[in-house]
Amino acid sequence: MRPKLQRMAIEALLSIFKPRDRVFFYHFEASAANVLKMSEDLIAIMNTEPGAQRTALLERLEIAERANDDLTHTIFTDLARNFITPIDREDIHYLATSLDDVADFILASAKNLSLFAIGKPDETCRELARLVHEGCGIVQLAVQGLRHMHKANDHNEFVVRINSMENEADEVYDRAIQNLFANEKDPITLIKMRDLYSTLELATDKCEDVGNVLESIMLKYA
Repeated sequence: MRPKLQRMAIEALLSIFKPRDRVFFYHFEASAANVLKMSEDLIAIMNTEPGAQRTALLERLEIAERANDDLTHTIFTDLARNFITPIDREDIHYLATSLDDVADFILASAKNLSLFAIGKPDETCRELARLVHEGCGIVQLAVQGLRHMHKANDHNEFVVRINSMENEADEVYDRAIQNLFANEKDPITLIKMRDLYSTLELATDKCEDVGNVLESIMLKYA
């Protein structure tokens, strides 16, 4: 075989194994940005009463959650197609799944307002929604850092911040549950509010889960 043809054949062979790894970073960044936007709408919906505004926000959250499902499916599809990946395959799966879980619990929290026929949410709902938004903001910054994970020396910062957020959410939730059982006389209202608080608090837990996956990845490659 002529040298030029041989070189072309080798390049063609190598292209099969060349990782199209940048695509995963784009997908993760898109998912994190989408989840952050959903958390902004969560804050907004926790300041509404039943009506057109709440309905519009819930519809927007449903569209965003479906978009995140599509992103997750795309990540899994690309994972199946790519022989070489920028990080461990199981980490890609865990990160995609954990980001999708945040989106799921944000939507579930918003839907509970309609499902439980709740009027204007109370201060606990608004505070937990704020903490979900804070957690999503930290997650987005950490996901953006994945592109430079081999240079990252500051992963401890986002770990501390997201753990602090989740601990604060636990405290807000615990105080609210204690107050609810001490003062709410209507058992139906008690069940509704307990479940709404729980779903919001679980959304903060899911943010922490994303942080744990990111910490594991960055420790491997820093």
